[in-house]
Amino acid sequence: MSPTSSEYALGHTDAEHERLIRQASRLAPLTERLFLDGGIGPGLRVLDVGSGVGDVAMLAARLIGSTGTVVGIERDPRSIARARTRVGDAGFSNVSFVESDISQAQVAGPFDAAVGRFILQFLPDPVAVLRGLSNVVRPGGVLVFQEVSYAPVLALSAHLPLWSASVAAARETVQRLGARPEMGVALHQTFLDAGLPAPTARVEVLIGNSADYTLWIYDVLCSLRPQMENDITSLGMLGHFETLPLRLQAEVAQSKSVVPYLGVVGTWSRKPTE
Repeated sequence: MSPTSSEYALGHTDAEHERLIRQASRLAPLTERLFLDGGIGPGLRVLDVGSGVGDVAMLAARLIGSTGTVVGIERDPRSIARARTRVGDAGFSNVSFVESDISQAQVAGPFDAAVGRFILQFLPDPVAVLRGLSNVVRPGGVLVFQEVSYAPVLALSAHLPLWSASVAAARETVQRLGARPEMGVALHQTFLDAGLPAPTARVEVLIGNSADYTLWIYDVLCSLRPQMENDITSLGMLGHFETLPLRLQAEVAQSKSVVPYLGVVGTWSRKPTE
């Protein structure tokens, strides 16, 4: 359906799987609201692209109920094994996974919807991906995607030198590795370039000062650290890495302010019926 995808910048370690699960728990209300607005509901057949450890697939499964089905595509064997275990433990019998690169996936359409969260940013040609997905979505079906934007995160944390430097280091690293840190902002034009109608889009930024807000960026940096060690400058700017969580928490506490939990752009568009 698309050119082969590039490497996932944050890796596929057990620690990264746990980070993804924590992140999914925080983002679930945003994704669920977007899916509902896009018309994801009972009885639909949904294709989940870049399933990871299965959180988006399970969220979709809850919305479509027992009369619907979810098919997830994920190329990393360790991630998909974890996803299958979690789906089984959660009691879903209507979710299956295809272990494949997106470009080689054999999935029989049509689907009522194609969905994905934080996946297009890692693909070399997201326009081609959306165009390919639209071919397996029925006329009148919907494509729903969420992608990240670092811009609002940096803007809202400018008063916190260490915290914003940590965000900037993560952003620069994923960009250096070939990802698109502002894919969320680019979603609107990406949908248009793929031949889809102008999408409905919104950006949401959760804010808070609890540990999960303060330290999500440290979690990301831990997954990126093997890649960052090739760039001593960006890693060195943050000081001693093992003390970084304590220093981040101290900075936020001293500021008596809040920090953003990612910038999430949600976009959906229906395939024309003609």
